[in-house]
Amino acid sequence: MSYFDAASAAPLHPVAHQALLASLDEGWADPSRLYREGRRARMLLDAAREATAEAVGCRPDELVFTPSGTRAVHTGVAGALAGRRRIGNHLIVSSVEHSSVLHSADTFEAGGGSVTQVPVLRTGAVTVEAYEQALRPDTALACLQSANHEVGTEQPVAAVAEACRAAGVPLLVDAAQSLGWGPVEGDWSVLTGSAHKWGGPSGVGVLVVRKGVRFATQGPLDERESGRAAGFENLPAIVAAAASLRAVRAEAAQEAERLRELTERIRARVPQLVPDVEVVGDPDRRLPGIVTFSCLYVDGEALLHALDREGFSVSSGSSCTSSTLTPSHVLRAMGVLTEGNVRVSLPTGAAEEDVERFLSVLPRAVAGVREELGAPAPTTVVRAEELVVDALGKRCPIPVIELAKVIGDVPVGGTVRVLSDDEAARLDIPAWCEMREQEYVGEEPADRGSAYVVRRLS
Repeated sequence: MSYFDAASAAPLHPVAHQALLASLDEGWADPSRLYREGRRARMLLDAAREATAEAVGCRPDELVFTPSGTRAVHTGVAGALAGRRRIGNHLIVSSVEHSSVLHSADTFEAGGGSVTQVPVLRTGAVTVEAYEQALRPDTALACLQSANHEVGTEQPVAAVAEACRAAGVPLLVDAAQSLGWGPVEGDWSVLTGSAHKWGGPSGVGVLVVRKGVRFATQGPLDERESGRAAGFENLPAIVAAAASLRAVRAEAAQEAERLRELTERIRARVPQLVPDVEVVGDPDRRLPGIVTFSCLYVDGEALLHALDREGFSVSSGSSCTSSTLTPSHVLRAMGVLTEGNVRVSLPTGAAEEDVERFLSVLPRAVAGVREELGAPAPTTVVRAEELVVDALGKRCPIPVIELAKVIGDVPVGGTVRVLSDDEAARLDIPAWCEMREQEYVGEEPADRGSAYVVRRLS
């Protein structure tokens, strides 16, 4: 089995495994106690904090360990906003942030705050100018991920941090995806991370608040972790997290070069091997191990199951794999194809032969799913100047499949009107038009759902 979903959770690093077992014997006592066992536990905790702080690029007394990366984000956002409540109640986030950041923004907005979502380019990156324009006199906090978790695009954190600093606004950086590869550049104010993203155990998050940043922890206070993370520290997991971060950093430069070559191979060859594919994300400014692509006329869940049967564990941002049947907010914000979306995120040590086998398996897996769904075959029969496709009640990728089946049935200049009540159609039909060089005329209201009008150009 080839595990290609390291962006969700990286396999436990061997160093983390060893450290975890060792600290179970040595780090079980309360590190706040003064007796021998407590002092030993305190030494382990202090050493883990110092090692992690060195890797992050901060002071040890600026860093606390939380029960998860999500908890670090929630605590960081709420605390930074509360600390600057006298400044204002305006929060800035990008439209492609991790759900933990967006959920924090929703909570803040529900409590009376104001939130601005900064849009992204088609590559998934924000522009510095967009953040500068979003800054207001009452802005209390800005948030920006270091790199995107779904498509791997790296964000211009240092430049955005400089703009925020000039405006007197702290910047919180969600660095969960990138910390294993290196420290986050720039003059950021608050930073969060998650150990299971870099090969540490789950249940350990990192929250860094720079000295001088106004911060007011919300909820009941606790004497542990500077009052910012309540509860008894999971010391064995913390020690293992620090050990694994140090280990992956030691390997980062060499491994990044190797994984970049493998993901570039996937980015280049997938469109050659599989027709009607869009590779998404920035082609250059990206994390080493992540490559994401979307396939027309493919049900994302069916494709993931087909690849799983072939021995590959991958993930998807397709609406077809979601219980809500709505597209990934990241893909939606980018305006790219959401059908049949596949994210390949290679773990440290991923083998070249496994990548080659994936590339050999993928074409027949996609072809099999397309055949099951009745994907279109070329046709040149002209039946009418305009056709109406009733795809009401049908979910992705059926509306686009039905469109593709009949586009050849209208003459050049003729139109196809697709009736659909699936939210994914609003993104996927324009994306299909761009890929197939047809004209997307626009969306019109219908008795049910919407009518998406496409004009045949070729």
